[in-house]
Amino acid sequence: QVQLVESGGGLVQVGGSLRLSCAASGRTISTYAMGWFRQAPGKDREFVAASNYRDSNTNYADSVKGRFTISRDNAKNTVYLQMNTLRPEDTAVYYCAAVWSSWYVAPISTDQYDYWGRGTQVTVSS
Repeated sequence: QVQLVESGGGLVQVGGSLRLSCAASGRTISTYAMGWFRQAPGKDREFVAASNYRDSNTNYADSVKGRFTISRDNAKNTVYLQMNTLRPEDTAVYYCAAVWSSWYVAPISTDQYDYWGRGTQVTVSS
């Protein structure tokens, strides 16, 4: 079992930055692919970013490419999502997800992940 706890969300102005953290416990994330997803009110949960277990392959949604960066610190068992140049459409609850994997793939679908955090709210005001 892997427990995931997100933090770092908050209220930020358009063009600002936030760094989300996802602290894992129960297992080391060095053998897990990790992902970030988000869900805005009235919308489905959507993919944001993912990295494979070795952090050697990453995927990003087109809407965040060049603005968001996923990274991990295996020593701290933590995954990060650096979000720059934030837009009002980035407003959502952001979720961290994990799946055990020794593959090159960085999964982009919600049904590919086994473990989820409870989310952290990000609000971008104009």
